[in-house]
Amino acid sequence: MRRPPTRTLAALVTLAALLLLAAAPAAARKQKEDPRLAELAPKYRQFLEEVDLLLTEEERQAFLDLEKDYQRDAYIEQFWRIRDPYPNTTRNELRDRWEARVEQARSRYGSLRGDRPRMLLLNGPPDGSADVKCGIDLWPIEVWYYGKNERLRDELYLIFYQRWGVGDFQLWQPAAGIQDLFQTPPFRASEREMLAVAARSCSLNGDAFMAALAYIYRHGRLGYPLLLMAAEAPIEGPSGEWLATFQSYSTDLPEGAALFPAELSFGFPGRKQSRTVVQGTLLVAREELSTAELGGARSLNLLITGELLREDRLFDRFRYKFDLPLETLSGPQVPLVFQRHLRPGDYRLVLKAEDLNGDRYHYLDRELSVPLVEDAPPPPADLETAAILAEANAILSTGDTTVTLVEPIDDILVGKVRFDALVTGNGDIASVVFSLDGQPILRKRSAPWSVELDLGRLPRSQVLRAAVMDSAGKEVAADEMLLNASAHRFTVRLVEPRPGQHFRSSLRAVADVEAPEGQRIERVELYLDETLVATLYQPPYEQPLVLPTLGELTYLRAVAYLPDGNSTDDHVFVNAPPGLEEIDVQLVELYTSAIDRSGRPVEGLGEADFRVREDGAPQEIVRFEQVRDLPIKTAVLLDISASMASRLEDAQEAALAFFQQTLTPKDRAALITFNDRPQLVAKFTNRLLELGGGLAGLKAERGTALYDSLIFALHYFNGVKGQRALLVLSDGKDETSRFGFEETLEYARRAGVTVYTIGLALGRGEGDTKKRLTQLAEETGGRSYFVDDSAALREIYYAIEKELRSQYLIAYQSTNTSGDGGFRRVQLEVERPGVRAQTMRGYYP
Repeated sequence: MRRPPTRTLAALVTLAALLLLAAAPAAARKQKEDPRLAELAPKYRQFLEEVDLLLTEEERQAFLDLEKDYQRDAYIEQFWRIRDPYPNTTRNELRDRWEARVEQARSRYGSLRGDRPRMLLLNGPPDGSADVKCGIDLWPIEVWYYGKNERLRDELYLIFYQRWGVGDFQLWQPAAGIQDLFQTPPFRASEREMLAVAARSCSLNGDAFMAALAYIYRHGRLGYPLLLMAAEAPIEGPSGEWLATFQSYSTDLPEGAALFPAELSFGFPGRKQSRTVVQGTLLVAREELSTAELGGARSLNLLITGELLREDRLFDRFRYKFDLPLETLSGPQVPLVFQRHLRPGDYRLVLKAEDLNGDRYHYLDRELSVPLVEDAPPPPADLETAAILAEANAILSTGDTTVTLVEPIDDILVGKVRFDALVTGNGDIASVVFSLDGQPILRKRSAPWSVELDLGRLPRSQVLRAAVMDSAGKEVAADEMLLNASAHRFTVRLVEPRPGQHFRSSLRAVADVEAPEGQRIERVELYLDETLVATLYQPPYEQPLVLPTLGELTYLRAVAYLPDGNSTDDHVFVNAPPGLEEIDVQLVELYTSAIDRSGRPVEGLGEADFRVREDGAPQEIVRFEQVRDLPIKTAVLLDISASMASRLEDAQEAALAFFQQTLTPKDRAALITFNDRPQLVAKFTNRLLELGGGLAGLKAERGTALYDSLIFALHYFNGVKGQRALLVLSDGKDETSRFGFEETLEYARRAGVTVYTIGLALGRGEGDTKKRLTQLAEETGGRSYFVDDSAALREIYYAIEKELRSQYLIAYQSTNTSGDGGFRRVQLEVERPGVRAQTMRGYYP
C-alpha cells in the first residue's frame, strides 16, 4: 500500500501560509485603488475601508458596480444580515462587535492598516500586552496575550516588532527565525545563543517577552502554527452565492434593451395578520411574446423582478419565473400574477419583466398605495383575472387565527417533554388536536394548548402536529415540528392545498420550507402534473395557480432547492376521488465496500456480482453504481480524555492530514471531541482552516464518555443525505456515559451512518472494549482498527479515505410490506472468490 505523505514543520508552516493566502479576502491583497472609489459618497468609501478584512474581491466589485444609493444601502444591510451569527435575535452581534473594534483600532493606531490593527479586528483587543525594550540588540517589541475564547481554543502569545524603530509593527513569524527580531544578529550564533542574548538584553518587560518565546517554542512544530493559523484566519463569511442572488434581483435594464408593452393592475384579496395581501397582475399580449419549442412542447417563459421602496429605502425585493405551456393558455392576453404581503402605506414599485425567449423587457416605476383590509377587500382593478383566481383567493382570511409549536430549548429530546402551541386569533377556535407521526394523541378544548410526551431514552425523529379546529370540525390552522431534527434538516411541506380538497379553476399553493443551518433556499418550483408553472425565489412561498383542466384530478408538487443543487419535494393530489391511496416507495441504499483477503478495496465489480437478501428473502437490485465522485460527509470523533495526553499531538497531526487529503470542494467534514462529554468543535465544512483551528489548543483531561459521545455524533448526522462516515478514535473503555452499549448499537443501526472505530493502545484486559468497537463498526458497514502506536494513525486514516472513495451504491425496494417497525437484517454477498462485501447489516424502516 502506498503510504500517506508525511509533513515536516516547514511543510506545515508553508501549508498554513498558503491556506491563509487563499482564504484571505482578496480586497486585503489589492495593489491599486479602483477609480470608481472616487465617485462614491464618503459613507460608502468608509464602509469599504472598515470591512476590508471581511470583504472578498467579488463582493467589493459588486458593490462598486451598483449605480443607485438605495441599492448600496440595501447591499450594506444584506452584507451584515447574512453574516449575523444569531439571526433570530434583535441584534447583529458580529456587526456590533466589528464596529466597536474598528473604533478601537482607529483610536489606538490611527489607522486600520497594519498587523496590529488586523489582529485586533480579527480577535479583539488582547487580554494583556507589554512594550519590551531590549537596548541596541533587538528592535522595539510588543507582546500580546490572548486567553481562550470562542475563536481561539487555547491561550496565545503574539510578538510584534518595529524595524528601525519607526513605522508599523510587524507580526513575527517563528518560521522566519529569531534573527528577524535582532537589529544585527550575532555572527554565527545558534538559535539557543540568540535566545540567551535576548534574555540578557531585554530589561523593560523582558520577562513577558521570554514567556512568549517559551510558549511558542513549547508548542513546537505543529501547535503554534495551528494556533497562529486560527488567529489569522478570516472571520468566516457566507459563500459567494448570496452575492449572485443579490445581483439577480436587479431591476436595471441592459444598455439598449428592447421593450414590450404591458398593463399592471393590483388587487388586495385579504390579509395575513397585520399585512395586506397585495396581488399584482401583469397583462401581456401573447403576440408580444416569443415562444420556446423543445421536444414538441411550446411555452412562454418570463421572469419578473421587482423592488419596493418606502421613504427612499429598499423595503422588499421579489423575483418570480413563469413557465406557461401554450396549451394551457386561452385568450389574447397572458396574466402574470405575483404576490407580496405588505403593511398598509405608500410605496414606490420598480418592476422589470423579461421575455426569456425574445430578449425583450417591460419596465415601470410607479407609486403603489396599499390599503388596510378589514372585512371585505376592495374590488380588484382586473375583474376578469380576479374571477379566475376567486377559488385561490377564497382561503385568504381576514381573521388572524394561527398556531405555532414552540421549539424546545434542548437539541436532543428524550424522556418526558412538554410541548406548547401558541394559538392567536379571535375566530372560532373549538379545539386543538395534537398528532404524533400522523396518529391523533390528544384533543384539547381549552388553554393551555400543550401536550406532554414520553419520547423514550433514545432520541428518535418524529413529527408532532398541532391543528386548530373550529366548531364545525374544520381545520383552520396547523403547524408541524420534527422532533430531534438536526441543524441539517432540509424540507418542504405543502400547507395548501390540503389532501381531499376540490377546486374547479384555481388553487393557492402555500409551501413551508426549512433550510439547513447556515444555508438558504435558492428557489421553490411549483409543478402541476409535472409541468413547471412557477418559480418562487423568496418567501412567502405562496402562489395562486390556474388549473390546466377544470375540476379534474391533478397533483401539485413543490420542489425546494439549495444553491448547491440539493433538493427536496412534497406533493398533494387535488380533486382526488374517494378511496385514492398513495404508496410511499422508499429505496434501501447500501454504500458498500468490496474487500479482498488482504483488506484492500476491490474495484471494477458489476451488478451481477452482488446478491442481496433481507431477512433471508432475495431482493432485486434497482440501482447500482460505483461511487467515486459523490460528496462524502465525514466526522472525526476524537478522544481527548486524560489518558490521551501523550498521544494527542500525533492524533491531531493525523486528523489534520486526513482532512487535508480527503476534502474536495463537494465534501464536508466535522470535528467532535469528547472526554466526559462531547463537544462540536467544527461544524460540517470544507474549510481546512476551520478544521485545523478546531484541532489547535486541545488539552487531554477528565474521563471518557464514549457511548454518549457516539450518540451525540450520530445525531449530528441527522438530516444529512448521501455517503456518510463517522471516524471514532479512543484509547479506553467507556467510564461515565448515561447510555449503554446496546442502546448505542441500536441507535447506530437507526442512524444509517458508516462507523469506523480506531482503538489506540488498548491493553490485554480491554478485550470487551475491542469486541464492542468491532461490532459497532461491522454492524454499520465500517471497519475497526487497533494499534499500539499513535504514529500509525496517519496510515489508518489514509486507508479509510481510500475505501470511502471506492465504494458501490446498491439500492433495492424491500419486498417486506408488513409495515412493522422492527429491525430488518440485510445480507449482501459478492460472488467472487476471496472477496467479501462490507455494508450495514440491517436497518429500521
